[in-house]
Order: sequence, then C-alpha cells, then structure tokens
Amino acid sequence: MLKILVCSSVFLVLLSCASKTYTGTLTERCVAQYKEAEGKFKNGKYWSVKEDLEEIMQSCTGTGVMEETYFLLAESHFHLEEWLEARAEYGSFVNFFPGSPYAETAAYRKAVSAYNLSYKDSRDQSNTTFAIRDFSRFESEYPNSALMDSAYQYIDSLSNRVAENDFLIARLYFRMGEPGATAIYLKEFLDEFPKSPRQKEAIVMLINSYIEMNEFPSAKFYLERLRSVYSTDEKMLASAKKLEEQIASAEKTLEKKLEKERKQKLQRKDDNG
Repeated sequence: MLKILVCSSVFLVLLSCASKTYTGTLTERCVAQYKEAEGKFKNGKYWSVKEDLEEIMQSCTGTGVMEETYFLLAESHFHLEEWLEARAEYGSFVNFFPGSPYAETAAYRKAVSAYNLSYKDSRDQSNTTFAIRDFSRFESEYPNSALMDSAYQYIDSLSNRVAENDFLIARLYFRMGEPGATAIYLKEFLDEFPKSPRQKEAIVMLINSYIEMNEFPSAKFYLERLRSVYSTDEKMLASAKKLEEQIASAEKTLEKKLEKERKQKLQRKDDNG
C-alpha cells in the first residue's frame, strides 16, 4: 500500500508539471518558448539558445514563430563565430523567407560569414570565391541597401586576396626561372587588379621577365608604363632608369651573340667550300 501511495504521489507530481508545462495551445507554447530563447540570446547565452531554437524548429511548424526562430539560430552561430554554420543557416533563411524583413540582413551576413571563412583559411580559395559570389548577389538584390558601403569594403578586400594569390603564383614561376609563365600571369594580374598594392612589383617583374626572354619591345612598353603611372615616385623612376640600362645591356649582349653565330655560320659555309 505504501508503494502504491508513493507511486501515485510521483505520478500526480509529474502530471501536475506536465500540465503546467503544456498549458494552452501549441502556438501559445511555441511563442512562449521563442520568447524565452530570445531572452537568452539578448543576454549573450548563444550556446544554450541554439538547443532551444532547434527544439522549436522541430516541434513548432505552422505556429508563426519559425521565421524568427530560423533567423535567431543563424544569428547565434554568427555571434559564436561559427562561420560555416552561420552561412548555411542564413542561406536557408533567405531561401525559406525571401520576403522577410530580416532577409536583407541575412543575405549580408551570409556573405560576411563566407568572408570570415576565407580569412580563416586563406589557402582555400573556394571560400574567397563563395564570399565574392555572396556579396555580388547581395549587391544585385539590394543595390540601395544602407549596408552597401560596408559590402564594397569587403569586396575590395576579397579582390585584394585574389590578387595577392595570383601575384604569388607569378612570383613563384619567376623564381623557378619560368619567365614565359610569369609574363602570362602578370599581364592578367595587371589588367584585372589595377588597385592592387602589388602593381609596382608586378610591372618590374614583368619587365625583367621580358628581358630574360629577349623580348625587348615588350620590356620597353612596360617600362614606359612604369614611368607613366609612377611619374612622381622618385624611387620607381630610379628603378626605371636601372631597368632601361638592363634592357640596353641585354640588347647589346644579344646582338653580339647573334653576330658571333652569324660569323660562325659563314665560317662553316666557307670551310665547306
């Protein structure tokens, strides 16, 4: 009898707690759960709020809180600097709720998350590509957004990352004694990234590559470009003077070599009668 009474008491307590927990409609319960999660978020409890939000997503479909729940979950990942998860959640939010008042912010922060992934691992250029694509899409869909000024700063930074990677590849070819491959990369680099701080180095390296290949007209063309673009830079003008002397010296060396080969050819012809 004592066991029965104890079990009955425990059952009544559990029933009381259950009825208290689930009082009201499903919508009312879900709204209350969301408000509680939102309070945690505002207090900076991003780790614990993620579990609450995921539970709401599983059990509160059709209750009117899903839009806010999806966005708040993405925001939690963003504040925790979980960039991969944040980008995925913001992407899902934009796809599910394209007309939401939060959609603009979500699209922007999706791109920022991709940017931070790229920054975290600069060796993986795919993340940089994702970030550029995300910002380009944001610019296309929200051209008048107040966030565009900030987006342009990110885009410039991403462009510099791509430029730096291309420049390093060109420099590697140059150090490996591959002037032809170096010239191909550098010409494309100069055209695609005119704002890169590596422009000076790239032009000088390109001139040296053409000198090494004995392509003096191309070397002189880029030498004039160097002088024109940096006409007020005394150091660069001094470098241009040295490069001009290198070109002249290389031309003379090539002329002597060709003249020697010509004489040797004539001598062989005479010897052969």
